[in-house]
Amino acid sequence: MSLQPLAERLRPQTLDGYIGQQHLVGPRGIIRRMIDSGNISSFILWGPPGVGKTTLARIIANTTKSAFFTLSAVTSGVKDVRDVIEKASREASGMFSQGRPILFIDEIHRFSKSQQDSLLGAVENGTVTLIGATTENPSFEVIRPLLSRAQVYTLKPLLETDLKLLLDHAVRNDEILSQSTVRIEETDALFRYSGGDARKLLNILDLLQQSTPAGEDIVINDRIITERLQENPLAYDKNGEMHYDIISAFIKSIRGSDPDAAVYWLARMIAGGEDPEFIARRMVILASEDVGLANPNAMLIANTTFEVVQKIGMPEGRIPLSECAIYLAQSPKSNSAYVAINAALAEVERSGNLPVPLHLRNAPTSLMKNLGYGTNYLYAHDYPGNFVRQQFRPDAIATKKFWNPCSNPAEDVMAQRHKARWGEE
Repeated sequence: MSLQPLAERLRPQTLDGYIGQQHLVGPRGIIRRMIDSGNISSFILWGPPGVGKTTLARIIANTTKSAFFTLSAVTSGVKDVRDVIEKASREASGMFSQGRPILFIDEIHRFSKSQQDSLLGAVENGTVTLIGATTENPSFEVIRPLLSRAQVYTLKPLLETDLKLLLDHAVRNDEILSQSTVRIEETDALFRYSGGDARKLLNILDLLQQSTPAGEDIVINDRIITERLQENPLAYDKNGEMHYDIISAFIKSIRGSDPDAAVYWLARMIAGGEDPEFIARRMVILASEDVGLANPNAMLIANTTFEVVQKIGMPEGRIPLSECAIYLAQSPKSNSAYVAINAALAEVERSGNLPVPLHLRNAPTSLMKNLGYGTNYLYAHDYPGNFVRQQFRPDAIATKKFWNPCSNPAEDVMAQRHKARWGEE
């Protein structure tokens, strides 16, 4: 009898036994079409744990009868990458080769830039077909040259219907479970704890089977599942896709001025073990991007929160994090500084290096003075109110506006002051 975990014993070998991801492997799915044609392009599978990324890569290799090489980004270096590419190259040129070798890299987001760079040539020239797997958003973690050579396909958490199919399949077909009497009374807790993760569901079944005395029925109901698991594994993976989803919900809640939602998502991150400094950093960014000039004190409070969290750590750090999140959510909002710098950067991209007007240039030497550097510059402090009108922008954009104040009490005052100084531009 096999000592392998249930998840490994039931790993399907063909698409017919693969559960879920019908948008990719269904009759009209892109991956099924590639397998049917035998022409496999390089791609990256992005999705949460336990949804079939590794299994799908192995099915492709088995079905196309391609040589299959694997690397784990956790344990492999550049030398390992080069070695396996060299082996793949020899395999591809061998007389028994039937298809381009497949190089499967698990957790490809953990590869450094240099490690990812080392893959480019082999992928570009067709030495290998790259299949990467990642729980992180590839647009953040995978270098652009590699992304341009590989499509990204998103895998989704398994639906309840998928989990039911998997449960029934395991009970009927597993070499161990099929020899026992399994009574399925309730599945709510089982599916809830699984959280769309096939591996979690099979691991729970494994635990039930192993903790049930020989000769007794294996009973699946909510009470037994909860008792055996003892605690609720929260659906938050600080190293996975949920990391980005929840921080996004947190930021959007603060931007939308909902303190209760902000504190809820903050609690989800804290309970899931998120790095508190990461949360604090994001609030510093939000304080300038979304609160901005409407309440400049927000930046001070967010930055102080970051420093306090660094000093005191957790669990006490949850309190200043909560205080800051509520303060930012309740603050008036303005993104005028964010919009202004983006507009200015777009102008720099468009117009290039426009010359600095002569009167604004420094003139540390007599030659520069003779060339007109600094001539006719008006020193603001020599004038009433420490202000005098003069041109500060290059001639080509002398009337171009980048900052447009939002409507809030603080910026209303700024806008009035600006109009009094400069008039209508």
